[in-house]
Amino acid sequence: MKGIVVMCCISFLLCLVAMVKGDEDYTEDEEMILSLIRQDDSQPEAEGPSAQFYRCTKDAWRMPGQYIVVMRKGTHVNQVERTARRLRAKAAKRGYLIDITLTYSEAFKGFLVKMSSDVLHMAVKLPHVEYIEEDSSIFAQSIPWNLERILQNKHKTGKYSPPNDGAQVGVFLMDTSVHVNHREIEDRVMVTDFSSVPEEDGVRVHREASQCDSHGTHIAGVVSGRDSGVARGASVNSVRVLNCQGKGTVSGALAGLEYIQSSLMAQPISPVIVLLPFAGGFSRTLNTACRKMVESGAVLIAAAGNYKDDACLYSPASEPEVITVGAINFGDQPLSTGTTGTNVGRCVDVFAPGDDIISASSDCPTCFTTKSGTSQAAAHVTGIAAVLLNLSPNSSSAEVLQQLLYHSVKKIISPDSLPQTHRFTTPNVVVALPDLTFKLTVDELLCRSVWSEMSGAAGFATAMARCRHGEEMLGCSSYSIKGGRAGERVEERDGKKECVAVNGNGGQGVYAVARCCTGHKAQCQMTESPQKGAQAECLNTDHQLTGCSFFSSSGDKLNLDRSLHAIPRACPARRGVISYAFCCSAPSLECHLKEHDSVGLSEQVEVSCDDSWTLTGCQALSHGSVIYGAYAVGNTCVVTYTAGGDRGAAAIVTCCRHRPFQQPDDITTTEDLPDV
Repeated sequence: MKGIVVMCCISFLLCLVAMVKGDEDYTEDEEMILSLIRQDDSQPEAEGPSAQFYRCTKDAWRMPGQYIVVMRKGTHVNQVERTARRLRAKAAKRGYLIDITLTYSEAFKGFLVKMSSDVLHMAVKLPHVEYIEEDSSIFAQSIPWNLERILQNKHKTGKYSPPNDGAQVGVFLMDTSVHVNHREIEDRVMVTDFSSVPEEDGVRVHREASQCDSHGTHIAGVVSGRDSGVARGASVNSVRVLNCQGKGTVSGALAGLEYIQSSLMAQPISPVIVLLPFAGGFSRTLNTACRKMVESGAVLIAAAGNYKDDACLYSPASEPEVITVGAINFGDQPLSTGTTGTNVGRCVDVFAPGDDIISASSDCPTCFTTKSGTSQAAAHVTGIAAVLLNLSPNSSSAEVLQQLLYHSVKKIISPDSLPQTHRFTTPNVVVALPDLTFKLTVDELLCRSVWSEMSGAAGFATAMARCRHGEEMLGCSSYSIKGGRAGERVEERDGKKECVAVNGNGGQGVYAVARCCTGHKAQCQMTESPQKGAQAECLNTDHQLTGCSFFSSSGDKLNLDRSLHAIPRACPARRGVISYAFCCSAPSLECHLKEHDSVGLSEQVEVSCDDSWTLTGCQALSHGSVIYGAYAVGNTCVVTYTAGGDRGAAAIVTCCRHRPFQQPDDITTTEDLPDV
C-alpha cells in the first residue's frame, strides 16, 4: 500500500512538471523516471545475471539500509552515474526513494546508497554492477584506557582478554532505564517490570523510561557491553529506581531490593551481584536492607559517591557489608573534576577507573559516549567480580572482596592527592583482573586491614573496628598520629570479635586496625592474660598464634618492650598491661614471626611477609622511642615512632599460610624458628 501511495505521488508530481516544462526541459533523471513509469509492465526489461551481495560476518556491526555498490573493472565514470540514476528510477517505479550519498572513482568505481533492503533485488540486476556490500561499522583497535588499566597481561597490547566472560553470573542493575536495543547490550540486558521513581523536577511533562538519558545504558555497557564491557558474558537485569534526571528515593531503592529478593526466591540466580550506582545521605534503613541481602548470599557493589567527601556519610556506600568503590582518573589518582570528585575514607574498599569511560549511549542504537564518576568505577568492579565468581561461583561477598584486593595494584595512588584526614584510612588499591594463568585455590589465606574512625580526644575514648560477615579477625592493632594511645582491647559481641583502640592520657585520638581474613579454615579463639603483666598464650599445642594485642589499663602510653619471640605461642606483657592472643587451629595452618629493626634516624620501620605467606598480625617493639602505633598495608607491617639518639623501634609481623600439599607433614611453629 505504501508503495502505491508513493508511486501515485511521484506520478502526480511528474505530471505537474510536464505541465510547466517543455519536453526539452526535462533532466536526464526525470526522462528516465518518466520512461520507466510509462513502460508497460507486461514487457519486462532484459536483465543479465545478478551481482553478488555481501554482508558483515559480525551481525552487531551491520548497517542495514546502507550499501556500497561496486562496478565491474573498466566501467567508465559516466556508466557509474547512469547506473545510479537507473537505480533511482527503478526504485521510484516501485514506490521507493533512495539517496546516493557518495561516489567512488579512485580505488574502485561505485557509489554509496541509502535505500530499503526491498530495493536490493533490483540493484543486484543492474548492468555493470560486480557486487554490492552492506555497509558496516569499524572500530579503533586500541583498548580504552580503563580496560587496559584493569588487565594484568599487559603484553597483549590491543586486545582485551580477561580470564573469562562472567557468563555464569547474573547482575541486577538498580539505575535509570536501559535502552536494550543498543548494539553493545542487545540480548544481554533484560528490563524487569519494576519501576519506583519520583517525578522529575521542574518539568511539566515527565519522560517515559525510553526517553531517559544514558546513565543506565552506559553502566550496563561498562558491565557487559560487547566492546566496552568488562564481563561480556554476564547477564544484566535492569531494575528502575532512578528517574530520567538520575534521581530516586530511599523508599524506592528499598522497594527495588525487595523486588530483587522476591525475584531470587521465585527464580534463584547464583552467583548474583547487585550493582548500586547511586548515593544518598546516610540511611540506617537502606544500609540494613543491603546487609540482609549480603547475608542471604548476594554480592552488593556500590558507588562511593561524587562529593569529594567521606564515603561513610552516604548510603549505601557506608554499609560495611557492601563493596564500596571510589574512582580514579587516567593518572591513577582520585577522580576530581571541579567541585565534584570521588568520595574517600575508610568506607571505600577499592578504587577503579571512573574518568572519561567510553560506553553505550541512549542517543541511538550505535551511539557511544563518555561519562565519569564512581558509578562507572562501581560498574568496573562489578565486571571484575563477575569474572572472579565465574572462577569460584561459591565465593561469599567477603571472599570476593579479598580476591579483588589480592589481584589489585597496590600503592599507586599518591597520598598527597588524598585529604589529610583520610590518608591513613583510604585504601591505596586499584582493582585489576586476575592474570590469565591464575588458578584459584580454595584454601588461600587472604587478609585485609579494616580501619575504624578516629576516637575522640578524651582519655580512654575508644574506636572500634569489626570484620565482615564471613571474615575472621586474626589480629588487632592501634595507631595514633601523635602517639597518645593506650593500646587495644579485643572484645566479643554477638559472637563477633571487636578490635577496640583506646586513647591514652593526653592523646588526641586513636584508630583501631583489625586484620580480617578469609580462607583460614580454622577454629579460632581469643585468650586474655589472666592478670595485668601476665602473658596471654595459646593453650593448645595444635594452635598457631596469629596475632597479639596489648592494652594499658592505666591509660599510659603503650610501648611494648618485650619481644614476642621470647615465649612460643604467647603474647608477653609488661607490668600494668593486659595482653590478648589470637589462636587458630587447622591441620595445614602454619605461622611464624619476622622482625626488623629501624636504621638511622628514620621515623618508620617496615617488615613484610615472604611470598606465599599472609600477614595476620602486626605489632611494634620499642627500643626507647615513643611508638605511634602499628598497622598493616597489604602484606607489610608499618611502625612509626619518634626518632632521635640511639632510640628506635622494631616492626614485628606474624605470617601464616596453609602448608602446601607437597611439603612434609611437619608443621612449622614459632618454636621451630630461631629469633630474628
